[in-house]
Amino acid sequence: MRIALAQLNIHIGNFEGNVRKMLDAIETARAQRADLICFSELATCGYPPRDFLEFSDFIAQAEKAISILATAARGIAIVVGSPSPNPVPEGKDLFNSAYFLSEGTVKHITHKTLLPTYDIFDEDRYFEPGNSFSVVEFKGTRIAVTVCEDIWNINNENPLYAVCPLDELMPQQPDLILNLSASPFDTHHAAHRREILAANALRYELPIVYVNHVGAQTELIFDGGSMVMGSDGQLKAELPFFQEHIETFDIQKLNEGEEVKSREGTPISRVHDALILGVRDYFRKLGLSRAIVGLSGGIDSAVVAVLAARALGPENLRVVLLPSPFSSDHSIHDALQLADNLGIRHDILSISETYETILKSLHPLFENQPFGLAEENIQARIRGLLLMAISNKFGPILLNTTNKSEMAVGYGTLYGDMCGGLSVIGDVYKTDVYRLATYMNAELSIIPSNILSKPPSAELRPDQKDIDSLPPYDILDAILFEYIENRKGPSEIATLGFDPALIQRVLKLVNTNEFKRYQAAPVLRVSSKAFGMGRRMPIVGKYLS
Repeated sequence: MRIALAQLNIHIGNFEGNVRKMLDAIETARAQRADLICFSELATCGYPPRDFLEFSDFIAQAEKAISILATAARGIAIVVGSPSPNPVPEGKDLFNSAYFLSEGTVKHITHKTLLPTYDIFDEDRYFEPGNSFSVVEFKGTRIAVTVCEDIWNINNENPLYAVCPLDELMPQQPDLILNLSASPFDTHHAAHRREILAANALRYELPIVYVNHVGAQTELIFDGGSMVMGSDGQLKAELPFFQEHIETFDIQKLNEGEEVKSREGTPISRVHDALILGVRDYFRKLGLSRAIVGLSGGIDSAVVAVLAARALGPENLRVVLLPSPFSSDHSIHDALQLADNLGIRHDILSISETYETILKSLHPLFENQPFGLAEENIQARIRGLLLMAISNKFGPILLNTTNKSEMAVGYGTLYGDMCGGLSVIGDVYKTDVYRLATYMNAELSIIPSNILSKPPSAELRPDQKDIDSLPPYDILDAILFEYIENRKGPSEIATLGFDPALIQRVLKLVNTNEFKRYQAAPVLRVSSKAFGMGRRMPIVGKYLS
């Protein structure tokens, strides 16, 4: 059997656009002599649709999309993910389903059984789990159709679930496993997916065809990497990462073929590509095209500027330098050099006069008070005000440049440098920001070397350095990673050799700054635990505070 994998960039709620894209893919698959074309999980409506699923009109449009696709299923079968109504009054109103369309009709509907409800997933909020299991026979091949999480409970060892869908399907002797997924990117998830597919292939001695989403949906980035896994547990074919692709495979020949090497790249190259896709899709799917960045001469704004230029084109990026009385000459020079290297428009707006005017206004209240955090934050808020004014006046969307380390410990000014429509590197620790910059400079030195070598500084007071307020970033990031990604408490982190007093200080900063993150721009997710929809913490919690 010849099966086409259609790895498409689906737009949530854009039924007309999604169906048009799928119809074009079907014609491509016909030209490639495919017998069957597979689309990803919830491909009609996009993933995750979240509370759109509570709108009856939204579901009606999904059903209409299935009707249109069924009409196109002549001479070629189609498997596509879509929500389907639950006819039973008890339980949730919908299933997360895979439709098998053939000869103009809906031949079979498979309901997803395992509904992930953790981190960024919230499927139990909307869907009823499937509880019936049957293979689909097509052209003499018995196909076990599964949806994403349904293959992640191998040997029923996942404690989140009480049933293994593939175990239930095996008595019907399928010849092939088909999985429709919407599996989001994080740095190491592609390798984990291959391990899961290989384990399933070896357990059931069957080839697996796996098709994944590609593209970004606000915070979530889907990296593609659709694949065919042979019954021997070896990778037989893999589609590109971070791009749309349609390709047809003869499953029997592939199953008997040689193993291929994954092309996912290095961890830092994957983060680079994911962030570019995240920025590009955020703008494209909102009908936007132009961005603005406050360029400070520091590493964070430099990396965001390069990512934005690569995602949107340098002609669609504008940067503004906003020096204060404490900005160093070399920072201004470094920022100008970067702008010239990228070929982007740049403006310089000194905030010194505005800063002095505000201090003068506050003098009756601030008189005899020492210079401190308030005076520092005024500078950040002036910059935020000016950048947002330019955004409002001329239309470019402000990109936030706060990194994950700063966001974690509250080393950022609310309504100042935390302004923006999208947080580009809010899930990238400071140490990884430097790795990203080094990667960007690998072929051509875009970011001036001085930006990479000088000590990090917010430059909000004379001779300020980040290390004045924070531990060295290599130590800080290691502690943050254990707390945020690995969810370890202070005593567990202490066993790794970190100073207990420092651990308490860092973790207290994380918890007491939760209120800032609630008000932050959406963060592009590239780790296994990002700030935003996948990390839900109380603002007023007492833990470690």
